[in-house]
Amino acid sequence: MAATRIEKDSMGELKVPKSALYGAQTQRAVNNFPISGRGMPEPFVLALLKAKAAAAQANGELGQLPVPMVEAIVQASQQLQRDPALMSHFPVDIFQTGSGTSSNMNANEVLATLAGRILGRPVSPNDHVNCGQSSNDIIPSVIHISASLEVRDVLLPALTHLQQTINDKAAKVGHHIKTGRTHLMDAMPVSLGQSLGGWASQIELSRQRLQQALPGLQALAQGGTAVGTGINAHPQFAERFCQALNADSGMAFRPADNFFSHIGAQEQVVALSGQLKATAVAIMKIANDLRWMNSGPLAGLGEIELEALQPGSSIMPGKVNPVVPEAAAMVAAQVMGNDTAITIGGQSGNFELNVMLPLLAHNLLESIALLANVSGLLADKAIAGFRVNQGQLQQALARNPILVTALNPVIGYLKAAEIAKLAYQQGRPIIEVAAEHTDLSTEELTRLLDPARLTRGGL
Repeated sequence: MAATRIEKDSMGELKVPKSALYGAQTQRAVNNFPISGRGMPEPFVLALLKAKAAAAQANGELGQLPVPMVEAIVQASQQLQRDPALMSHFPVDIFQTGSGTSSNMNANEVLATLAGRILGRPVSPNDHVNCGQSSNDIIPSVIHISASLEVRDVLLPALTHLQQTINDKAAKVGHHIKTGRTHLMDAMPVSLGQSLGGWASQIELSRQRLQQALPGLQALAQGGTAVGTGINAHPQFAERFCQALNADSGMAFRPADNFFSHIGAQEQVVALSGQLKATAVAIMKIANDLRWMNSGPLAGLGEIELEALQPGSSIMPGKVNPVVPEAAAMVAAQVMGNDTAITIGGQSGNFELNVMLPLLAHNLLESIALLANVSGLLADKAIAGFRVNQGQLQQALARNPILVTALNPVIGYLKAAEIAKLAYQQGRPIIEVAAEHTDLSTEELTRLLDPARLTRGGL
């Protein structure tokens, strides 16, 4: 049996591991919620520690806490943020009380322990570290804070890298012409530059939507305390809290215009999740295009060859699979699933409090991390290194009967359809069949049916 000590809280005494920095309330949560074995995400814990330091600074400026205690709490917060064993101090399961009170008290207790050691006298988790706060306003605030920081510092840079990699690849291989496809069926030709340009545009639009979501996330519930009225918080606490937090984070956090909406409801979180889902849709589209273009190499499209990263089969020698696009597609599916849970969690605001806050925090931050991680992989291990099979592209183009579309203005739709059917039935190039069934010269047909010309549109 591990050594324990006795801790007390408002419900009585409880055994706690002797080495633990936390106290009785954290231990009760550990005992009560042996559900997933997963704690709150590290970015959430880090943001919670930043918020506790900002709260202490605000309370110090407003005369609610003595300066030496403020300094001890801030120092403890900074020490924890640098601690390689950080997450061992925060063992509370994701699936806990819906307000996140257990995680809030976990932070309060750990910080009180460390601040007390620094100060040389006891620091109260509730009266000092939690001064001017409630779980009901700090946990929603930390969801916004952590998501804002992760979108700014992790996801947006990853998407920027993906977009740039796509653009760089388009500059190298964009001149190749390939058969376009609609409904997975042969269509008019496009250039690889146009295909990749479409992908880059998808990622750019995703970046724009995420950037547009940040200002809404930077409105915080902090200052509303228990139900939104601000009970037990100094009237200037919310403003001073945001000033201290902004100085630390470089963001532009501000008190929400209405604390009731930001404590009882979580539409900003749902909205951000929706943008993450839209980004996942873009990732899924790009991943599936890569898989189709790489299919084969003999019985598929075989337009490109992705970098060989690992053996593809335990039984079929020589088989190589598009593993990174497959991983990207799974990430996209997970983000879509997370969004569904976030949507359900978002509507769980009952009167003055949403009661699925830990779930919202976990799923939101997981989606951000997954998208950021897989964007880098998709860029570096799929898009940057694929090789174009020019011979396969040209062969498919030469036999594509849909090229006859370019003759519509000259010979009419019905005649063009007749030629296309013949070319398909006979397995012959469209230019040969058109030369036999129209008055157009081979030279004119060559000009009209030039695939490169057709990618430029117009008559």
